[in-house]
Amino acid sequence: MDKMWSGRFSSSASSLLDEFNASIMYDRKLYQEDIEGSLAHAAMLAKQGILTTEDLIAITDGLNQVKSEIESGEFEWKISDEDLHMGIEKRLTAIIGDAGKKLHTARSRNDQVAVDFRRWVLKRNKEIVEALKLLMNEVLVVADKHTETLIPGMTHLQHAQPTNFGFHLGAYLSMFKRDIERFESSYERNNVSPLGCAALAGTPHNVDRDMTAELLGFSSVSTNCLDTVSDRDFALEILFNISTMMMHISRLSEELVMWSSYEFGFVELSDEYSTGSSIMPQKKNPDVPELLRGKTGRVYGSLMGLLTVMKGLPLAYNKDTQEDKEGVFDSVETALISLEILKEAIKTMEVKAHNMESACSVGHLAATDLADYLVEKCDIPFREAHFITGRAVAKSEELKIDLSDIELKYLQEIDSRINKDVLEFLILRNSMNARTSAGGTSTARTKEQLEQFKNYLKD
Repeated sequence: MDKMWSGRFSSSASSLLDEFNASIMYDRKLYQEDIEGSLAHAAMLAKQGILTTEDLIAITDGLNQVKSEIESGEFEWKISDEDLHMGIEKRLTAIIGDAGKKLHTARSRNDQVAVDFRRWVLKRNKEIVEALKLLMNEVLVVADKHTETLIPGMTHLQHAQPTNFGFHLGAYLSMFKRDIERFESSYERNNVSPLGCAALAGTPHNVDRDMTAELLGFSSVSTNCLDTVSDRDFALEILFNISTMMMHISRLSEELVMWSSYEFGFVELSDEYSTGSSIMPQKKNPDVPELLRGKTGRVYGSLMGLLTVMKGLPLAYNKDTQEDKEGVFDSVETALISLEILKEAIKTMEVKAHNMESACSVGHLAATDLADYLVEKCDIPFREAHFITGRAVAKSEELKIDLSDIELKYLQEIDSRINKDVLEFLILRNSMNARTSAGGTSTARTKEQLEQFKNYLKD
């Protein structure tokens, strides 16, 4: 009968229930947030006259000792204590006596865990944002070097139009910027304090919720206590944000896998971030991007798991909510190491610009430019220009050449309105640089885009 809540019970909990019910072996990750929350709560209780100055001193010293014991490895985490809140409170009471029993006045584990977990998530939001910015900086370094390097732009994984590699990487910079904005928006929306809501309905004690919110770095207090103690939107949001970010990482990883194959030969990952085969000595496998693709599914699972836990819960707190943490802990760790290793893989990879540019001479990438020429220079309606260009492509296929290499005489056989100035339109670099509309792939526009990302990261 050593449970804090055992007064109403006539027999002890079974060891099986202890094992099934306990969260202490993983929620102890929140010890710092829990102790900080308790220190703020105790300071507020003393200011409001609910605790004496002597109680506050004893509790503060005791909690600091508990923190030292945890960080030195001396603290004993026991399954029988259920969760870190009970484990820390029990140890505090053992150190300072009855003053430790007063700490939980005007507080429930419901608002206590909501404070701890919310603050932990908010901190991780900021860490992920910083890691994203570091990744963006490395992508920018590579993109800056390749604003003139031609690479086939694709749709349906088929050659479409010539672009430059810096422009291609700029697409991922756009994705990562949106990821940052999602994390930052989530931080602002969820930076509210649950402390003082107690079990579900507030407390009759004369507490000062604004004081504890300020001490703990929250921007305000929550509005409705019934919602607050059962709210896990902040956890769902970080899981969604991580999932979306990992989807973007997975898309880039897929391209790195393709680009590093012999079929593409666009990049070569460094030996530091590649592995070999146990049977085939010649192999150099792109395990880093492959693992990043795989870990994306892992974080999706955590998001779907918590959505499923929350979908049928009545108000207010329910024990189901104890299942909110492990998936978030794992997903945050996955996100941070994924961002770090992708940054290093990009930093150390070799870009094979010659192979990228050679690939542009396959697939008739200048076809749209021929159609545009017919519209602009020959005043031909686009649909007719499209048909004429299709015939030019068919002729190039017959000649076993790329459209960018076709001779003027063949084009004039197809349509006599075509003049020799068409050849300038078929030069692939001219094609890339012709796309000067805002957001386009021309080198000038690409440099503008990269400059915007640099300025964004400076702010």
